[in-house]
Amino acid sequence: MGRSNKRLKSLEHAMAAAQSYDQWRTLATEHDDLSGMSEWRDVEQTDLYDYAQIRLRLDRLKSLRARNDYQGLLFALNEGIHGNMGGMGKSVLYRMAKFGTKRLIEDYIAEIDSSLRVIAELDDDIISAQKKLEFFYRCNVCFGRSALMLSGGGMLGFLHLGVINVLVEQQLLPRVISGSSAGALVAGVLACHSDKELGHFRDPVMMRAEAAEDVGFFRRLILGSGPRLSLEDLEQLIERFVPNMTFEEAYAKTSRQVSITVAPSEPHQRSRLLNAVTSPNVYIRAAVRASCAVPGVFPPVMLMAKNVRGEPQPYLPGRRWVDGSVADELPAKRLSRLFSTNHYIVSMVNPIATAFLPNEEEKSVVKRSMSGLTLGVGREMLNFYRGIAQKRGANWPRFNMALHGLHALVDQEYTGDINIVPSFRLANPLRLLSHLDESELLAIVQHGEQACFSKIEAIRSCTMISRTLEDILYRFESGAMKPDSPKINRPRSSRRRSPPTNPQLGTINKGGTDKRQAQKASKRAKTSRPATVLTH
Repeated sequence: MGRSNKRLKSLEHAMAAAQSYDQWRTLATEHDDLSGMSEWRDVEQTDLYDYAQIRLRLDRLKSLRARNDYQGLLFALNEGIHGNMGGMGKSVLYRMAKFGTKRLIEDYIAEIDSSLRVIAELDDDIISAQKKLEFFYRCNVCFGRSALMLSGGGMLGFLHLGVINVLVEQQLLPRVISGSSAGALVAGVLACHSDKELGHFRDPVMMRAEAAEDVGFFRRLILGSGPRLSLEDLEQLIERFVPNMTFEEAYAKTSRQVSITVAPSEPHQRSRLLNAVTSPNVYIRAAVRASCAVPGVFPPVMLMAKNVRGEPQPYLPGRRWVDGSVADELPAKRLSRLFSTNHYIVSMVNPIATAFLPNEEEKSVVKRSMSGLTLGVGREMLNFYRGIAQKRGANWPRFNMALHGLHALVDQEYTGDINIVPSFRLANPLRLLSHLDESELLAIVQHGEQACFSKIEAIRSCTMISRTLEDILYRFESGAMKPDSPKINRPRSSRRRSPPTNPQLGTINKGGTDKRQAQKASKRAKTSRPATVLTH
């Protein structure tokens, strides 16, 4: 027993130091074999999810496909496709074993994936193209999409590059991405560069050259050596990574729906989520500069946008913007409203935020409850003192602003469905920056990769269906499966707002009639005698 535990510890240390995902996967599989988790994966029965429902649906889908009963298969798929069927999306199911989850869940997801592809490839005389389009658009709306949210964290934003490297290598990078502060810089890179161009940032020679350039910047930023940093220094750093493109231009190039969060420098204003939908003409460089403008370090930034003549001009010239992580570091609700996302992968490197995060590996219910209670009490105390400060705002302007910023930091949600969080002990900025050089910056990138390894299979399983649906719809709209017939109509479910119903049209038309009648009455009133004013 003692030898087995020693071997498990040795494997865990080797997994933490793995240089590639393939190496980590081999070690994780060996760990599961030795710990008994491989057997746990094979056993379907557990109270963690409704295994009977999953088994029943899996057998039914297999039977229908084996009999080539495609109408029945379409009907069965129409009964419901969502990521938490029978509780199979619970995060605890992906934390038990080091590699993967219950094989029944993996088989069920793979069967749905295969069934969707079979339906898509069917000849139109079996299932019409119109019927298939309506089905896939409806599934896409019902199932939802995944988003990757990149937190702030100063120079620890290099950890995000490691996460991105692994996701791109495994072809798991979501199309919907948001970034705040340091995460905004990485999001800006993703917005403007294709998958092929991103390989440039993963090249070891280029990474070392970029790290050598950046080390002086971050040494001055954190340690205060040399002259005080200016906004021009930040701009030079951003210009090396982010081309001078608008959100609309970047989306046309990469098809990535990238959003950058900025916070207002004035009180009583709301943070903004800048992207190709809300602000298509804003320059991404300006958005990144604003989101990286840490209060007290850099001055607030005015956004710039391209006008109709292609010239840069101020965007909301009366407003100035600062670090996006101050107000809305992980804008899940706004992404859901804009892009129909309902599943979130969070790369969290903010050392302030990680102090408030519950430990996912903590099995004690009492300790997890106490962590949540402590955070709740802290928020209520900040609410109390902020109320006092707001009443005395004219007398305590700086204290009021500082308290407002602290409250905004604490009063946020810092977790998603899948959380990639590097070890806070290893990511301690005071240790990492004490002797900063390019090799240490490269080590930070590698640590981001290692933090991502253990989440890859969960990401692969939880996003497989949504990725397949997006791929099928893309092929229907612009690829090899695009229908030739002009009679194929884009389904209603492909639009966020459905067209008005007949009763609504009647109300609209009635409103137009009433308006015309009111205008006629107004004209008649002008030609008649003045109206008598009634008094009470």
